[in-house]
Amino acid sequence: MPAVPEPLLKTARLFTEQARNIPGLKVPDPKGWWQRLSRTDKLRWSRYLFVSTCTNGLIWGSSILYLLLAKPVYTSSWALVLPGSANAVNLSLPGVGEATATNESLGLATFDPRANYEYIFRSEQVLARAAKLARIPKEMFAKPRIKNIDNTTLMQIDVTGPSPEDARKRAHALYDAMVERLNELRVSEIEQRQDPAQQILLETQRKLEDAQKKVSAYKQKSGLTSIEQVESLSSNIEQLRKQRAELAAQQAQAESRLQKLSRSLGLSPSEAADAFKLQVDQIFQQTLKDYSEATAVLDVQLSKFGRNNPRILKEIKRQEAAKQAMNQRAMALLGRPASASTLIRLALTGNSSGRDSLFQNLVNYQSEASGAASQVGKLDQQISSLEDRLKWMTQRQSTLENLKRNEQIAEAVFASTLAKLDLGQANIFAAFPLIQVAVEPSLPEKATSPKRTLVLAGSAIGSILTTAGFWILWIRKPWIKRVSKWIST
Repeated sequence: MPAVPEPLLKTARLFTEQARNIPGLKVPDPKGWWQRLSRTDKLRWSRYLFVSTCTNGLIWGSSILYLLLAKPVYTSSWALVLPGSANAVNLSLPGVGEATATNESLGLATFDPRANYEYIFRSEQVLARAAKLARIPKEMFAKPRIKNIDNTTLMQIDVTGPSPEDARKRAHALYDAMVERLNELRVSEIEQRQDPAQQILLETQRKLEDAQKKVSAYKQKSGLTSIEQVESLSSNIEQLRKQRAELAAQQAQAESRLQKLSRSLGLSPSEAADAFKLQVDQIFQQTLKDYSEATAVLDVQLSKFGRNNPRILKEIKRQEAAKQAMNQRAMALLGRPASASTLIRLALTGNSSGRDSLFQNLVNYQSEASGAASQVGKLDQQISSLEDRLKWMTQRQSTLENLKRNEQIAEAVFASTLAKLDLGQANIFAAFPLIQVAVEPSLPEKATSPKRTLVLAGSAIGSILTTAGFWILWIRKPWIKRVSKWIST
């Protein structure tokens, strides 16, 4: 076997000798153990025994006295839950826009409303109100123990009382006091926000009224009441242009027919009209008849006799007289002189119905062409006037559109602000969320304090530690001597 180092051997011998000197490790001789002790050891043993007995007696006595005199405390446990989802309200305003009110989710990374509620639960105001509701002095209402359960919206609350019924009664009183306090805070928040909200609303209303006044003043000044006026006027102009095009086509068609018929008859429209004037005059028709008869007789006589024959001369005079009478009547009717050949060409009799129809068509075509031309001219004037007015209105349309746009913006801002304020005031749980009782306050079956097992275990541990401390004090001198001797060697 290898040799054991000398320091280790010395250490082993030291522990062996010290173990022999420890009283607790040696079985004492009940008859001669006390007599073998020296006077100093006897005095030392007496002191240690007295102090140890007094100390352990104090520990156990105080524990037993606490268990006998301490009043029992009962704990009523209950839980609250806060809504964790977000609520949103959308209000659609026709022709204006939308107003939205949203309550954000309570599960924010940097903010937990349960911490605020925990502080309010423990506030003096809530505790005083809870004590009043429970009909006990404020000093007797202990602060509740509150635990916020992670990854949930639950709050576990423990309320203590001298009896099970009293503990549950205090829990209900604390909840009622908390609800009253939260309602007060919500009302106070709404009142604090109401004045600035009213100022904002009045400001938006004033801007809306200013915009409306500007629009009304400009309408009265310019005569342009709406943007639709410009569109209506433009539509009217287009309609008139369409009518003009149709009338121009009718005019061109009538003039074309007029020219063709006029070339065929060898008459102008005015001559055709003169022919109808001559046709309806009985005197002219009689003179025309006399002239025609005289001309016919003269032609017959000339074929029989010479030009100087008295009969021929008589018929010539008769013809000239009829011709002169015809020219005079035509002059009176037409207002201008016309040759006999022209009058014969214009002459219409009752037997010439086809010729009458052609003359009538010629006059009708002239009338249609003249009427269409007149209407086209009037439409040109009307279109020109409306185009000038359209140009004038278009120049002012942009200004009216800008004013109307400003009015619509002001109206949208006002309506949206009003809707948001109404929705915001209706949401009284914005800053202080709604709380609900998830678990009703319990009725404890046994007291939570004092805990007998815990007190007795503490007393036992205290006695063991005290005795161990005295034992260490007892062996300290021999141990120190041997250690000093071992070090010196």
